[in-house]
Parts: sequence; structure tokens; C-alpha cells
Amino acid sequence: MKAAPPPSPQHTLRSAKALIEAGLAPATERTALEHVEARYAVAVPPVLAALIEPGNPDDPIARQVVPQAEELSTAPHEVEDPIGDQAHEVMAGLIRRYPDRVLFKPVLVCPLYCRFCFRRAHVGPGQAPMLPPHQVEAALDWVAAHPEIREVILSGGDPFMLSPRRLSAIFKRLDAMAHVEVVRIHTRMLTAAPEKLDQALLEVLGASAKPLWVVAHINHAKELTSQAVQAVRALMRVGVPVLAQSVLLRGVNDSVEGLGGLLRALLRARIKPYYLHHLDAAPGTAHFHVPVEEGRALLEALRGTISGTAMPTYTLDIPGGYGKVPLDADHLQAIPHGNFPGMVKAPDGSTRSFQR
Repeated sequence: MKAAPPPSPQHTLRSAKALIEAGLAPATERTALEHVEARYAVAVPPVLAALIEPGNPDDPIARQVVPQAEELSTAPHEVEDPIGDQAHEVMAGLIRRYPDRVLFKPVLVCPLYCRFCFRRAHVGPGQAPMLPPHQVEAALDWVAAHPEIREVILSGGDPFMLSPRRLSAIFKRLDAMAHVEVVRIHTRMLTAAPEKLDQALLEVLGASAKPLWVVAHINHAKELTSQAVQAVRALMRVGVPVLAQSVLLRGVNDSVEGLGGLLRALLRARIKPYYLHHLDAAPGTAHFHVPVEEGRALLEALRGTISGTAMPTYTLDIPGGYGKVPLDADHLQAIPHGNFPGMVKAPDGSTRSFQR
């Protein structure tokens, strides 16, 4: 008789040992996975753990959240800061790449740790979980003193890991800045831990005087559970629209069926697909890489077969911090092949290279 699978975890799984005991990782990989765990943070919350098919190495949720031995190999072009955060950090937690907006990172922990995270070397256990109050205030003082800043993007980590009280304090400071027009919140919480969007948090979001936009990180249709959809509707009820940004990932959404299914599922959940990101070259992520020409072909195959409302912009975050650009004919000047880099036109008009 076939043994029954282990019961679904009730708590976030944070180690190779816990994942193996839950039946979500093979015991034969224990040593390699413990080495990965020592290098990069691990967290698989119950909602996502329950979606994983035990024993299926191709499960699209497991691919995203369960550590893999391949993470121990770093390709020559992979670096710890692939999008140049540090080069554009004006002070602790505050990054400025564009004239009219800043990215604010008040927290450096997440409800889950993606195996392809471009900030994987800078988030999770071993890092300070959040900026101390004096650094939060200093960052907000900087924004207040720069009237050209029209948009503030809360990122991290995951901003929804902050308590409603801390978030409210940030929003109140931003509400007092007449030049700040929009606040964006980048999060994984809608699919990783939708129960966190409780009444206390919703009241804080609904009380903001600034237009808020939530940008949810979602890569596969399976992530859109009934709880996630309910969280989206709760946000809409307090006046917060939801966009999605996804990453094109080998073995997760790199087929017409997988990507098309994701984009249609997002629309059904009342989420507008926004960006489809080309993978950032963080250490130990090469096994997720999908070549640019393949990504462009996928979107071309979908064009005309699904609603235009469902089509995201296929985007590269140029290595070194030169900004995001669409991977279209107007910006892509050369496709990378072999040892030859790709070339793109950056937002400032310069030409920049990227390896893969």
C-alpha cells in the first residue's frame, strides 16, 4: 500500500530538515540543501506548501520556493547586486534611479524567499529585519526635501511584513508631502500569506490620502488561490487597485500554456498584468534562465490569442542600475549569444550591455 503523504504544514517551513519531513524535498538531497540553506534564506509558508505536489520535481510552486542544489553554482555573469541597488542608494534604505521616484526599503524580510530573488544576498536571517526608526525618518526627511519626487515605491523585503502601526506612520509622513502623488507597494503577501491582509491592515491602506497601488509578485496560475483572490477584492474595496509583476522562469511559466494560463488567471482575479521580467543575474539562479529570444517568441505567440489587457511588458532591469527597458525593437539593439553580450538602449539614451 502506498504511504499517505505527510499532512500539510501549519507553519512556515524554514529549513531543509523541515522541507524533507513535510515531503517537499528529497532526503537524498539533504546535504546539498543544507549548504543552500546556510547561504540563502528559506521560507515556505503554509498556503504555498499546500499547493505543492510532493515528489513532483517539475511542480511550478516547488520550483520557486524549495531550495535546489543548483543554487550552489554561480555563473560568471552572476553578481550579488545585479540591478545596481548600491550604486543608486542615496542613504540607507532609499534608492533613486529615476528623477521623479524613489524606492524605499523599510524592511528586509519576506513571507517567503524566492529561489531566484535578485536581492537574495541582502534579505532574510542574518540581515537586520528592518530599518531602525531614525533611518526610516531620515529617508522620509530626504523625500520631503526633494519636491521633484512624485512617486514612492515601498519594497524590501516585503512592506506588508511591517505592522499596520509602522505602515500607518510611513503613510502619514507621505500624506503630508504635497509633491508625492502616488505610493506603490511591491509585495508577495497576496499569494504567500493572504491572511495577513486583515482588517487592521486594510484600514491603514484605506486611510491613506495618497493613491496607493499594490504590485503583486505572481508567477504561476496555481498561486491564485481563493484566499489570494479574496485578498485582491478586499484591497479593491478600500480603493487599492492591484497590478502584477512576474518573472519569466524556466520550468515555471516558460511555455505558451503556462504563461498564457497565468495571464488569464490574473485578469480573472481582477489583477492587471504589468511587467514580465527577464531574470536578473543573481548568484545561483542560472537554472531559471530563459533566453531573450525565447521570451519574445512566447509573448508573440500569445499576442492575438488573449486579451490585450492581459499582455504585460517584457522588461529587462539593466545590470548595474541603469533602469528598466522593454525588450522590444525600439530598445533591444543586440540579442546575447554565446560569449557576446546583448545591447539595449537605456532610459538615459546610453547603450548598455547584458550577458544573458
